[in-house]
Amino acid sequence: MSNSSAGRGPNELFFNAFEQNCVSLAYHGVWAHPASQRFDYTSPRFWTDLARTLERGGFDSIFLADVIGVHDLYKGGYETSVTQAMQTPGGDPSVLIPLMSAVTEHLGFVFTQSILQEPPFNFARRVSTLDHITEGRVGWNIVTSHLASAARNLGWPDLPEHDTRYAMAAEYLEVCGALWQHSWEDGAVLRDKIHRRYADPHKVHKINYQGQYYQVPGPHLSEPSAQRTPVLFQAGSSEAGRAFAARNAEAIFLDSSTPLGAQQIIADVRRRALAFGRDPSRILFFQGLTFVVGGTDEEARAKDASYREYLHEEAFAAQLSSAAGQDISVVDLNTPLEKIRTNTQQGWLNSLRQSAPDQSWTLGEVLVWRRNRQIVGCPERLADELQKWKDAGVDGINVTYVISPGSFEDFSDGLAPELRKLGLLKTEYRPGTLRQKLFGDGDRLPADHPIVRGGRTRQS
Repeated sequence: MSNSSAGRGPNELFFNAFEQNCVSLAYHGVWAHPASQRFDYTSPRFWTDLARTLERGGFDSIFLADVIGVHDLYKGGYETSVTQAMQTPGGDPSVLIPLMSAVTEHLGFVFTQSILQEPPFNFARRVSTLDHITEGRVGWNIVTSHLASAARNLGWPDLPEHDTRYAMAAEYLEVCGALWQHSWEDGAVLRDKIHRRYADPHKVHKINYQGQYYQVPGPHLSEPSAQRTPVLFQAGSSEAGRAFAARNAEAIFLDSSTPLGAQQIIADVRRRALAFGRDPSRILFFQGLTFVVGGTDEEARAKDASYREYLHEEAFAAQLSSAAGQDISVVDLNTPLEKIRTNTQQGWLNSLRQSAPDQSWTLGEVLVWRRNRQIVGCPERLADELQKWKDAGVDGINVTYVISPGSFEDFSDGLAPELRKLGLLKTEYRPGTLRQKLFGDGDRLPADHPIVRGGRTRQS
């Protein structure tokens, strides 16, 4: 693909590859399939080869999920999670970025990090560093954590209340945003060898942030990177999560089961963004989908059947226990979702309720649904399905693998040519940073974003 490109095509979708630095991310048990290479997830070559595959397939970015606790509610412990390698063991996603960026030119890197994980001052410097060494290809998926085990591992007595976590996230982002956007002025960096002045101290400012949860004087330790602020991703679909996303996110991950469900969420978040004084069109929506690609429908169905032989129901149950905030091994699987009350993934459960045909799914039906979320068929059939999501207003797809790296190889070599023919996938990459590629109007956050407008800071 060449570096030059016109604007985004009218029917073009963006594509993220949904990954995690672990053995099993979503389709638990398929790591045991003979074609799976997930045992190599600790190998540098696994990730560099994957990055090259994704760039060949026209992916805009790789989205690296993360958890910082173990799924330990199911049957009162983490035996199932560990036995089935269900997101445990797992490594830091951000350290993979320099590795993959070194062998690619255009692929973006969106990594997940919880606001509970480290102080915002240190995180802001790490993000700036990553944005520097990738030449502006970094995004941050902002999460508030949903595992109590994660909170305890990080020194918290328990997981803070759901809405409290979002209040903390708002401050955390304000701190990082002030460091990225307002601490170093444009023109502060001089690099003047003759007068021996690297930067102008009068253009480097403390932020003096004073909030309820964070107090950070500054200044930022990193000079401004190409994007200053990483592209901001978010996945919350609870009431608090949607409000946070409408105010702050540039891209939002959806987990709708139908195009109509996605359309309703998109309309709601855009309405909220407008109320916050933002341009609603500046928010992109990525629907999560999985593809099983074959040369024919029959070939794809046979491939899918071979994968399903390895799915492990108990591992799905262990993950659902974490989402529900209770051990579902002792809960009647006929329990309706509306009777589940949780401090963990409220938005995810809400989206499941809204996705149900009659709004009354049970826990057992969710377990079946979680194992049937892939679209199976030949490239022409998959393209037809993608067109329906595009017509509903979805901007991009978050592609979850069933088998790795095979699912991404099948996409890049089998599905991508058909999508390009139909205008659903770019034929070449646009130049510039990740933000420029996604929005086409510059490397920096727009002026109407709250981070640019400024929060509770005082420069000095």
